[in-house]
Amino acid sequence: VQLQASGGGLVQPGGSLRLSCAASGRAIKWSAIGWFRQAPGKGREFVAGTTWNGVKTDYAYSVKGRFTISRDNAKNTVFLQMNNLQPEDAAVYYCAADSRAMRSEVPVTATMYDYGWGQGTLVTVSS
Repeated sequence: VQLQASGGGLVQPGGSLRLSCAASGRAIKWSAIGWFRQAPGKGREFVAGTTWNGVKTDYAYSVKGRFTISRDNAKNTVFLQMNNLQPEDAAVYYCAADSRAMRSEVPVTATMYDYGWGQGTLVTVSS
């Protein structure tokens, strides 16, 4: 599956952005989807994830209460609403899909997302 992440940009601290992850080639309605981020000089870290049906979500502690992941399976798209952005949120954000259908839990490790990765979208938080 091909994933296209978009919606990144420059925002001031306290601002909001909504990232989108659009899938093509194959449907992702049976797949868990995760968002990861990588800041310069740091490793890739899990940010948020959702099960195939959106019933379960999981978030990194650092973004809980500020970020919300959602999905529209009819549109083959997953979203990440990011509110109250802080400079430490600045990174390239990637979306990824899990090849295992209808997994009941949200995968939190990058290696479990083996169905496809988006190219990344840059989020910059600066005044």
